[in-house]
Amino acid sequence: MLQKNRLGRVQEKMWKLGFHQMLVTDPMAIYWLCGKMIVPGERFLGLLIRTQENTPGQKDVPESTQNDAPMTAPAVLIVNELFRFEEELGMPKVYYSDTDDVTAVIKPLLDPSKRLGVDKTMAARFLISLMEAGAAAGYVNGSLSVDETRAVKDNAEQEKLRIASRVNDAAMEQFKGLIHAGVTELEVADQMLAIYKSLGASGHSFDPIVAFGDHAADPHHMPDHTPLQEGDTVLFDVGCIVNDYCSDMTRTFYFRKEPDEETRTIYNLVRKANESAEEMLRPGIEIASVDRCARDIITEGGYGPYFTHRLGHFIGLQDHEYGDVSLANHSLEQAGIVHSIEPGIYKPGTAGVRIEDLVLITPDGHEVLNHSPHDLIVLG
Repeated sequence: MLQKNRLGRVQEKMWKLGFHQMLVTDPMAIYWLCGKMIVPGERFLGLLIRTQENTPGQKDVPESTQNDAPMTAPAVLIVNELFRFEEELGMPKVYYSDTDDVTAVIKPLLDPSKRLGVDKTMAARFLISLMEAGAAAGYVNGSLSVDETRAVKDNAEQEKLRIASRVNDAAMEQFKGLIHAGVTELEVADQMLAIYKSLGASGHSFDPIVAFGDHAADPHHMPDHTPLQEGDTVLFDVGCIVNDYCSDMTRTFYFRKEPDEETRTIYNLVRKANESAEEMLRPGIEIASVDRCARDIITEGGYGPYFTHRLGHFIGLQDHEYGDVSLANHSLEQAGIVHSIEPGIYKPGTAGVRIEDLVLITPDGHEVLNHSPHDLIVLG
């Protein structure tokens, strides 16, 4: 069913950005707005959103209904006949067949006197055809109207993200039990999905990273046939999907032997960077300052060149959504944003350490969604 509050927030953002009609083609964004997941393949799928030029806010935007005329409704779903469905979505649907000219289907729905917002996933073959047909007065990348709205999670989304992280915490405890001498990275990774499903998850939110020994110094190492040996680092970067929402967490352990002095120093620096960055989180602070906090700690500890990525990414229905925690992001934290905090140090031949949590920005501060401890733990 069409999520009227979410639609209204997008319409308000469109109005502020100065365009009053938009085609959303990202299937995940359409699902977020109307609760219907369609994977169209090469066929066109679009949600046309309209707002009124003289409407400065969502409260004045008329609601869309199933019986509204497609020419005037605030929201219209354009979908191929192959995906026809009877489910009521609270807005009109316009179907077309494989033999129809898609441009001829879309063009009459648009106001040629107004600019058209398109999202960043719209295929060029559809956009260029609309441009050549003079379907709108101009074209603008309207992705921010959806992306920035999706970044601020509503209460229902926040609770789903909490639940997904609780499942990830429980799974991490079981993953530690998979570790024994001689087991390979792939053997461990291949057992993770069954554990997730036993805890109520529907699947991985991304392919799990299992890294032994020096592989932990590769931030995105993919599991291979490397066997575990005494003294190895064991790094898990894992996440699952629960009720459509993703989790993501990284923990670094050691097998049967305390790490050497430099590795322990690196671990403690990463932990301090993680916890210091999390502690400062609250609405109104510049997101870049959070990355700077963690990066300065690692740099002052002498390992700045080995922290080679941004501090975090936004998350929700997808593991990586629009928005990041980096020195380039000068926007402000807002209540409802959920992102990772994941500092790391990757020094090949010496050590690789990453500690990652998901954090929700709350009206008066923050809530760390993961509760798996940050302590240096020796397994086995």
